[in-house]
Amino acid sequence: MSTSGTRLRLPRRRPGKRFTVGLVAVAAVAAVALAGSPAATASPSAASGSSAPAGSSAASGSSAASGSSAPAGSTPRQAAAVQPNTVPAAPAGFSTTWSDDFNGAANTGLNTDTWRYDAGEGWTFGTGEIETMTNSTANVYQDGSGHLVLKALHSGTDPNTNWTSGRVETQADGFGAQPGGVVRMQASIQQPNVTTANGAGYWPAFWMLGSPLRVGVPWPGSGEVDILEDINGRSSVFGTLHCGVGQGGPCNETSGVGSGEHACAGCQTGYHTYAVEVDRSTSPEQIRWYLDGANYFTLNSNQVDATAWANAVDHSFYIIFDLAIGGGFPAAFGGGPNAATVSGGQMNIDYVAVYNKAPAAASGTNIAKGKPTTASSTESAQFPASNATDGDVTTRWSSGFSDPQWLQVDLGQNYNLTHATVTWEAAAASAYQLQTSTDGTNWTTVYTNNNSPADIQDTALSSTGRYVRVYATSRASQYGDSLYELALYGTPSSGGSNPGGPTTLLSQGRTATASSTENVGTPASAAVDGDTGTRWSSAFSDPQWLQVDLGASHTISQVVLNWETAYGKAFQLQTSADGTNWTTVYSTTTATGGVQTIPVTGSGRYVRLYGTARSTQYGYSLWEFQVFGS
Repeated sequence: MSTSGTRLRLPRRRPGKRFTVGLVAVAAVAAVALAGSPAATASPSAASGSSAPAGSSAASGSSAASGSSAPAGSTPRQAAAVQPNTVPAAPAGFSTTWSDDFNGAANTGLNTDTWRYDAGEGWTFGTGEIETMTNSTANVYQDGSGHLVLKALHSGTDPNTNWTSGRVETQADGFGAQPGGVVRMQASIQQPNVTTANGAGYWPAFWMLGSPLRVGVPWPGSGEVDILEDINGRSSVFGTLHCGVGQGGPCNETSGVGSGEHACAGCQTGYHTYAVEVDRSTSPEQIRWYLDGANYFTLNSNQVDATAWANAVDHSFYIIFDLAIGGGFPAAFGGGPNAATVSGGQMNIDYVAVYNKAPAAASGTNIAKGKPTTASSTESAQFPASNATDGDVTTRWSSGFSDPQWLQVDLGQNYNLTHATVTWEAAAASAYQLQTSTDGTNWTTVYTNNNSPADIQDTALSSTGRYVRVYATSRASQYGDSLYELALYGTPSSGGSNPGGPTTLLSQGRTATASSTENVGTPASAAVDGDTGTRWSSAFSDPQWLQVDLGASHTISQVVLNWETAYGKAFQLQTSADGTNWTTVYSTTTATGGVQTIPVTGSGRYVRLYGTARSTQYGYSLWEFQVFGS
């Protein structure tokens, strides 16, 4: 946040998305400079539009924006809730990476697999805030009409005590621009419907922090980009970058460099779109700030020290919404709260979205997506190898906490590989190799990164292989190697070795049946839907079976079993022409679970997994049952 980077409280890295997050307070900065002050504003040539002074007709906007002051102490008037909008389609040239439309039931909290509450006393953020951030639905809730609401509440008679409010951040911290690409962070927000007469001390914000912060890289060197800030009901917007060192330095901390105050007419009474683009496809690189689609400020990388820019910008981020009360920033514009400040002001968020434009060289189909993926180890069942190739940047593979570690994807056949993008979590590998193989045994190193200062690497490749491996030899933190996504690009190879290689995935979307299901949420069809987040689970007894009807007879060359923790220790793979008479093409009594890639020789219209012994007291449980052949 502007005014002081210590308004971030460094959260320790989560062991798992479902675990409670511990927080460590960061010491407050004594001297507080302010975003929007002359020292905090970049040169006028950087901005694409001029800012009107706060309080001028341009800053106040229409009469609906400035409004009449509510009586002191009254509840602020909120505009009628709009019908929820769907998240807008990606802009031309972009694709949607992640979004949340906040379509939960009325008065419900957030999904803590996606969001974490940053609860605690405001003074620990280091900017003089006086609220207590809570996880109560009194302060943070979905309204049932497609909005997330952060509400500031006051009790008692002292305007400087007894405030509660809300602050939330994304669990995922892999949102960033690839080298040569662009990322756009965007949200539709109604600022608290207060005025300068009754809104002193209100401080709504939409911002993002660099993911290295989560593994101990200090602020502001780890980077912060403020997309929206306003204070005291001024109907304004400030956009700011924080970088470099804690005092002074290339980003003039603790102020940062930014747009200064920019008019935001009607932003208290209606929903407006706030966005920022980090563009690494241009030279110099840029950060561009947008209000309702209009670019009102641009900051070029050559306006900041090159190393400070790279450390602060050229990596991933996580997103934060919060509604603070009091602090150094509101104080610099008149102060607050005071006796006239109303309780109950709301920051309403209609949606948030992350869009990415890939580098030109990475255009086309990601051939690693959904392919069988294995690893040397996993931190826990929450972070399997398959998460790194599911196309979802909010899920991840995490290894054991030792070196070396590897993750390997089987592309199903040989490809002429042209490009790779590796998106690490903050707990990245500081040294690793990309290796290819035609047989899964003999490996060729095609890319080496011996010191990865950023968590998104993008490289051209010139190699042929069916298997691609990330071989990590050194970690950047005390945690394991943690990888959001491995994306690969290339074209099928017309030659070279392809031993027993499958040609086509035959089973996905086909009719699947089973001997039993644990419940309605774990049907047989879930094992052939191509979604590694759904599964088939059987009753808790032996034997059990799952079969898929391929629709016609095929030559079967390979079966991939992606087991949940409850795997089959003894099972057979069987084929049939009629679904009645079965031929066993594979049998084991010593399976170890995980992702099993099994070469087979057989033919048939039906393929069946026939389990005879379970590894646990639970049933047989498969994320995916994939049959390959021709």
